[in-house]
Amino acid sequence: MLWLLRHADAADGHPDDERPLTDRGITQAQNVGRAMERLGLTLDACLSSPKLRALQTAQYACAPLGLEVMIEPRLSGEPFDVAELTAGLDDVLLIGHDPSFTLTLYNLTGAQARMRKGGLAGIQKGELITLMRPAELAAIAAAERVA
Repeated sequence: MLWLLRHADAADGHPDDERPLTDRGITQAQNVGRAMERLGLTLDACLSSPKLRALQTAQYACAPLGLEVMIEPRLSGEPFDVAELTAGLDDVLLIGHDPSFTLTLYNLTGAQARMRKGGLAGIQKGELITLMRPAELAAIAAAERVA
């Protein structure tokens, strides 16, 4: 299963690579992690763009799963080859940016859906299995763990 997580809400400003998460973004990223944990997801790897906002999102989101975040420069915002990035991995979480994530979602599934900041998409064998917005992830994070 491939999971795409667009970085959470970030501060405006320059340089672009150093934009940190806002308080809202931190909450969004923490909710993603708790939601994934509550849903019982297991992942082989977490690959993140090196840009600060994506890296912070990855750290908050992967902490509840006990996953180490690996920096992947190819996720910095330009189009990337999913097969190349995920070779040898069954269940992987990629954290990055738009418009490349919306384009990747479309290229893999044909879905015409926009990845929202802090949004999570699950793709399996070319099919969009789930697309969750931050509000939905917050609700899952607040719920009891699913057995």
